[in-house]
Formats: sequence, structure tokens, C-alpha cells
Amino acid sequence: MKIKVDVDLCQGHSVCLGECPEVFAVVDTDDGYPQVVVLVPSPGEGLRAKVEAAAKYCPNHVITVEED
Repeated sequence: MKIKVDVDLCQGHSVCLGECPEVFAVVDTDDGYPQVVVLVPSPGEGLRAKVEAAAKYCPNHVITVEED
């Protein structure tokens, strides 16, 4: 699986970080706003449920899970 994030729409709510800290981080941009960073763009299947939960519960729906 591959993870895509629309960083232009991310508002840094950090829900993804709470659901799957192994894959996502939230950092401050140069403008001082929080934004998601994908630490592991192609995580293993063992993290699928957590990654899908992060995508599902993202308030702005900026996370997409694609198949390889």
C-alpha cells in the first residue's frame, strides 16, 4: 500500500498521528502551521488497519491509501 496526503488541505488536527504514530508525524511549516508528514510512505500490511483508521478519521479527508 502507498499513502498519499494532500498537504495543501491538511490543517494539522493530528488525528492521523493519534491513530498511527508509526507512519505519520505532524510538524510546523515555515509559516508556523501544523502539517502532516508521512514517515513511511509504503508501510507493511501489519499497519494497514491503523493507516486506514487515520484516513477514515482525518477531519479534512486528506489521506488516501492506494494499492501498490
